[in-house]
Amino acid sequence: MQIIKRIPGATGFHVRPRVWVVERSFAWINKHRRCVRDYATRPDHHKAMVHLATIATMTRRLART
Repeated sequence: MQIIKRIPGATGFHVRPRVWVVERSFAWINKHRRCVRDYATRPDHHKAMVHLATIATMTRRLART
């Protein structure tokens, strides 16, 4: 993992490498209702919901082919 920081003193938009991959993954997870809000009170329950969301996304993609 590599932390990509902002350019000091820069204003506006600047392309940062591979940040879009993480943002895209979070967007896919947030399409599922249980992952949008913090309904789970325990971290392991939230982890399970994220796993279910990713499994649902992958099975939907596999079924298309």
